[in-house]
Amino acid sequence: MRLGINSPVVTAVPGVHSPWERTAGIEELGAVAEAADRLGFDHLTCSEHVAVPADIAQQRGGTYWDPLSTFGHLAARTSRIRFATQVLVLGYHHPLEIAKRYGTLDRVSGGRVVLGLGVGSLEEEFRLLGAAFEGRGALADDALAALRASLSRREPAYHGEHFDYEGLVVEPHAVQDRVPLWIGGRTPRSLRRALAYGDGWVPFGLPLDRLGEMVGAASLPEGFEVVLSAGRPLDPSGDAHGTAEALRKVSDAGATLVSVSLSARSAAHYAEQLEALAVVADLPAGARA
Repeated sequence: MRLGINSPVVTAVPGVHSPWERTAGIEELGAVAEAADRLGFDHLTCSEHVAVPADIAQQRGGTYWDPLSTFGHLAARTSRIRFATQVLVLGYHHPLEIAKRYGTLDRVSGGRVVLGLGVGSLEEEFRLLGAAFEGRGALADDALAALRASLSRREPAYHGEHFDYEGLVVEPHAVQDRVPLWIGGRTPRSLRRALAYGDGWVPFGLPLDRLGEMVGAASLPEGFEVVLSAGRPLDPSGDAHGTAEALRKVSDAGATLVSVSLSARSAAHYAEQLEALAVVADLPAGARA
């Protein structure tokens, strides 16, 4: 089973994050990243929000570390684990802005970037950034097509409804021939968008039975990733059976890759939980050496 980590520290969603994360910083996060890298976990995540209204932050949380600067630091402390934005909001950026910034990250990390991308739903943040909220779905589709045409290219060219450019140099650019694009969302349209433009789907906020129905009804191409969350924070050292059962349920729903959150008392305890989870999930022993 392939497992990724919903990174601690970088977000503080009420009811999900652990108390130790409130005062943790880059050293604690770096230690977690190093342990996950050594143990063979697939990826770490980092979400994007520029500014969350105070009343909404009571439900969503207000702490969101910037993924580009966060991953840039972690790239220097790791060697194999991937870095997945989960998610960048397409309407906040020009496609070439993403191609340049995250193409540079792909270069400095040795080709370890996964671009998780979404349409976005926080209207107040759209207004704050001067981005169009109405019609954001059609703009996102065009942005995805532009990204697919532009990533990994020194002289990208694209001619679409919202984005039109050629005769430009983007250097540095991504070193991967095809940067994986994971599309976030919870609707059938988001899955169709992922199948049309992406390499994977990262749904949220749906029960496993519904996810299983949606995945089972779709015609997924070979290699397409279905990245599902294991749900509540797991406790592999204290409840190995419950952890294994949670992973089994997500796998049965169609996950090709599972993102997990872990219950922990500190960064050191989090690393111990990663060790225990690697055993429960039977990650390759060579990756844990």
